[in-house]
Amino acid sequence: MTTLYILSGLPASGKTTLGKLLAQHLKAVYVRIDTIEQGLKDLCDFQAVGEGYRLSYRICRDNLELGQSVVADSCNPIQLTRDEWQAVATEIGAQYVNIEIYCSDSREHKRRVESRTSSIETLRLPSWQQVQDREYHSWKAAVIGIDTAGKSPEESLKELLDQLNSAL
Repeated sequence: MTTLYILSGLPASGKTTLGKLLAQHLKAVYVRIDTIEQGLKDLCDFQAVGEGYRLSYRICRDNLELGQSVVADSCNPIQLTRDEWQAVATEIGAQYVNIEIYCSDSREHKRRVESRTSSIETLRLPSWQQVQDREYHSWKAAVIGIDTAGKSPEESLKELLDQLNSAL
């Protein structure tokens, strides 16, 4: 069945790395909010706030309607965006899975934030303080949680696939 895999988590938790690996494994479409929002800034000189999410919903919906599963990579920090992602799938009869990626080791998370580079040339990455100050609400709905602390991306992917096999 066509599925929308809805990733969420703070910057440098491992979302993009894990999201890309999941999309490759599933042969699914991969949509990253950072790419869309930075594209709006670069190409249109437009400071995107919620527009990147709303444009992503449309792109994901188009692909789901074509029968393609989609991995959606975004911080997805609040209930509003979580509900909107879920509606993208349910409105067309696709299933969805909420996946929260986190790093429980604050030293490792800080190291990741301070040492990473962006694959999006003009994207300005947040500082550790900005990551700590970021609004991010606890989940109220069912969510698959993947702690990437102390694990390789491949180990995290295996854990995620095991949990997906149990959930779906």
